[in-house]
Amino acid sequence: MILAIDVGNTNITVGCIAGDDITNVFRISTNIARTSDEYSIQINNMLTFHGMNRFDIKGAVLSCVVPPLTNVFKDAIKLLAQVEAIIVGAGVKTGLNILIDDPAQLGADMVATAVGALATCSLPAIIIDLGTATKMFVLNKKGSFMGGAILPGVALSMNALAAGTSQLPRIPIEGPAKSISTNTIDCLKSGVILGAASAIDGMTEHFEAEIGEKALIIATGGLAEPVHLLCKRDIVYDPYLTLRGLGIIYEKNKKK
Repeated sequence: MILAIDVGNTNITVGCIAGDDITNVFRISTNIARTSDEYSIQINNMLTFHGMNRFDIKGAVLSCVVPPLTNVFKDAIKLLAQVEAIIVGAGVKTGLNILIDDPAQLGADMVATAVGALATCSLPAIIIDLGTATKMFVLNKKGSFMGGAILPGVALSMNALAAGTSQLPRIPIEGPAKSISTNTIDCLKSGVILGAASAIDGMTEHFEAEIGEKALIIATGGLAEPVHLLCKRDIVYDPYLTLRGLGIIYEKNKKK
């Protein structure tokens, strides 16, 4: 069993990979103050809860966009399973051709997601990762990472409205019954959730105009499900795209 961990700004996604299967995926909150011991215990508790044994872990791979937590998780994984994690970053084989101005600026999570998409999608493809931020990027028909756009995430937008106003509450992330809403709660759902879906529809049109052809559109990320269902475009939903990419990166870099 391989442990794949994606450390994001808000949540940490952990998945167990056995062959081509991704099983027992769970999320824990990101907390920069936690130590490697605490994360090790927390992951072990979740594995036990899901009926897994940490001694079955034969390898691990990590993507992290919170730099202070990279070494924390490297140590946590070693404490948990006595293995050295492969960390997505400079010097790691990915098979991804990156065409942006400075490839070193590309986040480890986006690298893993692109690798997952490259292995599973027809090309060209537009990938939408809805997390703390909504990240959209393009793989051209040759499979190269062309670039993309970053939008405020739906939860971030909702929290900003609640924090920056006196009377707007925090509400669950779910789609509205209709676009023209008649109360504050539904107006927020319409504006933020349906607004995010409309932004995705519009941005995909701009992307396709620039690449000169229609593309497969695939959505992933912790907040993808309530948003992609409201898009007018046909969108493939794969909640485990980043974990798939991490599994592929592990296979490319594991010691023989």
